[in-house]
Amino acid sequence: MKISLIKVGKTPLDFEVTSDEITFKGFLQYDANKLILLKARLNGVIDVDCDVCADEFKLEVDEDIEFFISDGIYTKNEETLLDVVESLSSTLDLKELMNSEIELIKSDYKSCENCKTNNASYEETF
Repeated sequence: MKISLIKVGKTPLDFEVTSDEITFKGFLQYDANKLILLKARLNGVIDVDCDVCADEFKLEVDEDIEFFISDGIYTKNEETLLDVVESLSSTLDLKELMNSEIELIKSDYKSCENCKTNNASYEETF
């Protein structure tokens, strides 16, 4: 789902993108200085690999996501730190953003229930 950033105003623009077993739902709203606020929730299940045994398992995801989108190159006007995604084409591909957030989650350390249970049993013996 692609959105033209020119259409985003002060009134929140709702969106919902789904893929397989996950939903990316929220809104876009113009903030100031070519910045658009994205507030969303990523909810569902994704397939990930266990970092201990390498088996694939389903990971439940329920994440709040909030960052700014810049229509063009972002130049910092003040000392506050903002999480900003730049759009050089004045469009926003929400499916691509959702996939990027999923890949960020996949890059975290994860272990399956079996490895968590075995690891807890192992640690209890010491």
